[in-house]
Amino acid sequence: MPRVTVHRKAHFNAAHRLYRKDWSDEKNFEVFNKCSNTYFHGHNYELIVSLTGEIDKETGYVYDLGKLKQIIKEEIEEAFDHKNLNIEVEEFKDLNPTAENISVVIYNKLRTHISEDLDMEITLYETPRNFVTYSGS
Repeated sequence: MPRVTVHRKAHFNAAHRLYRKDWSDEKNFEVFNKCSNTYFHGHNYELIVSLTGEIDKETGYVYDLGKLKQIIKEEIEEAFDHKNLNIEVEEFKDLNPTAENISVVIYNKLRTHISEDLDMEITLYETPRNFVTYSGS
């Protein structure tokens, strides 16, 4: 059967601060600039989850997108939406919540629910012009 990629788009709003606890405020500002603001700042994140695999002969699906919608809602939107990532999300207590690190955390949270025979890629837009992709490698 042909291999096809399906995509599901999601959205969440979250605040964060980019900084290292072991650096001074001056060093954090030098490296992360205004993103190291001690009062945090927010983004309207756009998330695209892409799954690639063979089309199932019985269903015609690569993956049930309704099921994927529910997994994203439970694992990502409910965990991250309208949260301060540094303070309220356990995965970022000791991990700088850069777009790169957020995409890896999202991937790992979703991967446990998605069969390994499907390739998965996460695309995370922090702004309309700044985005990252991660596919587990």
